[in-house]
Amino acid sequence: MCTGTYDLVLIKPYCREKIKTGRLKGILSKSLEEYGFETITTVEEFEEYDFTNKRIVFAVSLGESGINLEWYGILKKIRKRGLCFAGSVGGIIVDGNSELYTKSFARELVLSANMAGCTFVGRPLVEGTKSLQNFNIVAKNLDTDNVGAYMESGHELVKRVMSFQYNKKDTPKILMLHAGNKHASNSLILWDKIKDNLMNCEIKEISLRNGAVVDCIGCPYSQCLHFGEKGTCFYGGIISEQVYPAILESDALVLVCPNYNDAVSANIAAFINRLTALFRTHRFYEKALFGIIVSGYSGSDIVAQQLISSLNMNKTFYLPGRFAMMETANNPDTILENEGIEGRIVEFANNMLRSISKINNK
Repeated sequence: MCTGTYDLVLIKPYCREKIKTGRLKGILSKSLEEYGFETITTVEEFEEYDFTNKRIVFAVSLGESGINLEWYGILKKIRKRGLCFAGSVGGIIVDGNSELYTKSFARELVLSANMAGCTFVGRPLVEGTKSLQNFNIVAKNLDTDNVGAYMESGHELVKRVMSFQYNKKDTPKILMLHAGNKHASNSLILWDKIKDNLMNCEIKEISLRNGAVVDCIGCPYSQCLHFGEKGTCFYGGIISEQVYPAILESDALVLVCPNYNDAVSANIAAFINRLTALFRTHRFYEKALFGIIVSGYSGSDIVAQQLISSLNMNKTFYLPGRFAMMETANNPDTILENEGIEGRIVEFANNMLRSISKINNK
């Protein structure tokens, strides 16, 4: 298997519609100008390459349909090739030919590559919709046009991928948030077993179940910034008084998420929305994100993608390889009956420690 000459690998699936690839070519020319790199464009090339311990940029052109046919061949290989990205760190540039599909495409890509071992930096996605209206604010802030903002965003992303370092601590501080009932929740039963394997960690648990967690209603930017500068939020309560300080002190955030109608629960969603006030004045690039997700029937991957888009792509938490443990349990208090669950619990806990601990690096 080929290991390549360079640390940086560009996975750029072949696009049959050449007329639609010119803009992405220009973005990559700017983004990669400082680096030597290998390029993978086909399923056959992908099969022959060793992607472990690399820096990887996924760059995909999407047509109006949001589909790149070569990518789906590569995606199949990713999902069937085990930990093919173990030890690697990635980012994504998606160039679209409509106003739709770039984000949903990227969420699926990130989850699949992450479960194959790829760590993703905080805010790993640079996406260009057809109109590039999604760059209006960035262009204004950079005093350039939207194409210039797109190019600069791609360049900045590659720099972060190349310079990423795990933020490991002797005694990592882990914050766990949940909104479940400890007496009946399969998700919390699973967390308790994982926690038993997290040695030499300082763990804080906050329940968002007790008392009302008021959701964000979208205060004007200046008002949100005003409260964010004080480390609080207009609505106060447990989010401002307990969660915000715990987030700032933590090295890793664990969200325990039962699947509610193929989404996180209302209180977890409210937390994510309310985090915006703190995000106005703080970035979380050095904080790891983990998810524990239990579905009654199916759809854990959809919930995992929700965490990816909201907290990794938006709020800048980095995503360690295999960030989520996803299980299925229909009836209360039955999660530990799943075949092979004990081994998966130990492996997930060890994976967490490999990402955040200097001492426990099994």
